[in-house]
Amino acid sequence: MKNLVKLLPVVAALALVSCKKDQSAEQIVTTDSLAVASEPATAVASEPVSTAPTTTVALSESTFEFGKVKKGEQVEHIYEVTNTGTNPLIISQVKPGCGCTAPDYTKDPIMPGQKGKITLKFDSGNFDGLVNKQAEVFANVEKSPIVIGFTADVQP
Repeated sequence: MKNLVKLLPVVAALALVSCKKDQSAEQIVTTDSLAVASEPATAVASEPVSTAPTTTVALSESTFEFGKVKKGEQVEHIYEVTNTGTNPLIISQVKPGCGCTAPDYTKDPIMPGQKGKITLKFDSGNFDGLVNKQAEVFANVEKSPIVIGFTADVQP
């Protein structure tokens, strides 16, 4: 803090020296502040985008019902994915809605006519009652992400 106080007169002096005849130090500070504020914002990371040719996919189901689950129990369900298109299906990411759900999926390209798997593992430890969770599946399909989900009735 003491160093900042010592630097303040130096900064003010530099601003005065660098002024044009028709500008005051206040105008320079205002102009510099605007220049900083008008810089372009840093890009925010976006969702994964596949550059592979698109294909089509069929899911065994988009939602699954676990039914009654004892609190603290860990359950999982496997969703079967079939490549119904003419190009290889590439699943680039499965993004669950929260940390209670852990995904796993076929990492290798799924050839036309072949099947792959997406597994969602649910930890019921922090829940009571009805739970509805979803995950987004990013793949080289026209309408990505594909949303899959499950419900569970967590019992004490």
